[in-house]
Formats: sequence, C-alpha cells, structure tokens
Amino acid sequence: MTESPGGSANVPSRDRRRFPGISSRSYEHPADRSALVALRKLSGFDTVFKTLSGLLPERSLRLLFLSDSVRVGEQQFAHLNDMLRDACYILDLEKVPPMYVNQDPQPNAMCIGLDEPIIVVTTGLVELLDEEEMRAVIGHEVGHALSGHAVYRTILLFLTNLAMKVAWIPLGNVAIMAIVTALREWFRKSELSADRAGLLVGQDLQASMRGLMKLAGGNHLHEMNVDAFLKQADEYEAGGDLRDSVLKILNLLPRSHPFTTVRAAELKKWAASRDYQRIMDGHYPRRDEDKDTSVSDSFRDSAAHYADSVRNSKDPLMGLVRDIAGGAGDLGGKLRDTVFRGGTRSDGQGGGNGGDGSGGGDRPEGS
Repeated sequence: MTESPGGSANVPSRDRRRFPGISSRSYEHPADRSALVALRKLSGFDTVFKTLSGLLPERSLRLLFLSDSVRVGEQQFAHLNDMLRDACYILDLEKVPPMYVNQDPQPNAMCIGLDEPIIVVTTGLVELLDEEEMRAVIGHEVGHALSGHAVYRTILLFLTNLAMKVAWIPLGNVAIMAIVTALREWFRKSELSADRAGLLVGQDLQASMRGLMKLAGGNHLHEMNVDAFLKQADEYEAGGDLRDSVLKILNLLPRSHPFTTVRAAELKKWAASRDYQRIMDGHYPRRDEDKDTSVSDSFRDSAAHYADSVRNSKDPLMGLVRDIAGGAGDLGGKLRDTVFRGGTRSDGQGGGNGGDGSGGGDRPEGS
C-alpha cells in the first residue's frame, strides 16, 4: 500500500516504481526542454505572465468548469481520483491539481491554468479507455502540470481565440498567427514529452499504445493491431514524393498535437531507449538541480535532435535537404527525380504520375 499526497491511502492495481524529486527534464523532448529551460531562466518571466493573467480567460474557465462539469474527488469519479493521486505520487508532484469531467462526446483531455493547473477530461475519453489506458492519459496530463506546460497552453488558447476575433482587420492577425504557429510547433513537442510522462506513470507500454489507437480508431481494439498501426507511421513518413511532404506540413500546421500514429512510434522508440531505462533504474535529473541547467546545453541538445531527425528521416523532403547540405551535384535532376517518382518514359523524360495533391481537412484532436 502506498501513501498518496494528502495522506489518504491509495492502493494502485499493481506496484509501480516511484520517482522522488524527478525533474521534468528527465522525460521532456529536446525541443520542448530547450524552450522551457530558456523561459525559466528569463528574469521576471513569472511576473510578466502574472500580469497577463488579468487579460486571459483563466478565472472564467475555472468558474465554467466548477459550475458546469463534475469535479473529481472521493465522492465523484472516485476511480479517476485514485489514478490522479497515484500519478502525482509517482511523479512526486506535491500539490494534486483539481480535475474535472466535462460532458463532451469527443475524447479529449487538457491541462490549463496560469497560477495553478487544472486538468479536464471529457466523458468521451472516460467512456473510451479502460483503467490502464486512462492511467496513462492522466499521467500525461500530470506530466504537463509538472513541466509547466499549462501556462503556455492557456496562452495558446487565448491567442488562437484573439486571432479569430481580429481576423476581419486587414493584416490584423498576421503577427498573432505567427506567434500561434510557433507555439503550436513547440506544443506538439510538449505532447511527446507528456506521452513519456504518461508511460512513466502507467509503466505499461501496451496500454499507452492501446490508448493512442483508440484515439485514432475508436473502441474497436479487436479490429486493430499495434504492429500494423506503427507501420502506418513508417509508411506516412517514408511514402510519397515532395508534393506529399509539403501536404504533410500543411496538414500539421493548424494542429496542436502530432498525428496519433507518429505519437505511438515516438513513444515506442523512447521506451526502447537507454534514457527510459535509466529513469526506471532510478538515475534521472532531480528537480533541485533545475536552477543549474545550462540554456546553451539544452539548445545544443535540441539542435542535435533536429539534425539527427533530418539525417535519419525517410521523408523525401528531408532527403533532398540532406543532399543539398551534402553538396549534391545534380540538384536539378535530383529534384526532378524526387518530385516525380513514376519512372522514366522511353524518350528519357521523367514520367511522374499526375493527379492532384489534395490534403485531408482538419480532424478533431484527442488528448
């Protein structure tokens, strides 16, 4: 039996390793970590955002969830309350964030707030996931809270709404949308970080995989297969030509979350890494060392990650970038061959397939 924050007894369904004093740097994606380290080092950063809090709808959101959602506790959604307290115990988060269940058929979860984070999960998510899958999602949201992501998520929501309100002004939302686009790119990386936190809490990779599959395909696990699902991620990255590479970017830009198959592949790769094994063995950065973290080292790690991503990517556009960086001689021919992969005609000219490159529309995003 373990003792959860607040002193009440909490008995998880099985024993899980706990990580006393763990720093969020242990599980953060390099791009996410470098941005957070830099922001934490800025003098007066917290004061600026405290001032901004008067402009942001945080108080309104808190009142809205309090008045029109169900607050998780010992008397309401007690099983979710146990999971929340257990997640905070495992990641050593001293103060348990309030959590609400909101009536919404769309499976989703979020962690928002400037002063204190709050976690919200929808009824669609609660009904979709089993206990172990839900434990990973709650761990995911507690990971957001531990990393301080809730602050920036709240700002992202505010700026997105603001951009919509000033869209009628000529060029009025251009600067705001530039910031929103940059924030979305960072937040997509923060979602990969939170997925890792969810795995540290649940300590069940298969449950994490199942949860991601359900977000993509619904409650039809008997019709789905983890290996086939992961193969989709590989096919997505490697398939197509330069036109498809551009469409991937356009499809991704409006999203705050990475695509689900990509999240699953990234999490599986991290679970097989030495970094994950070291954490599970009890070797990880401590929170009391965060103040000594080097910004330049964090940026070097982030730059190395992106360089490694380009080097190992199977995407045609990244392949072209490698060739250009490596001083490929026949860039014109390389570009033609990469764009049109349909072989050559008898007259020696490129015979790429025609067809338009229409992309899919926006899809609702899960947790």
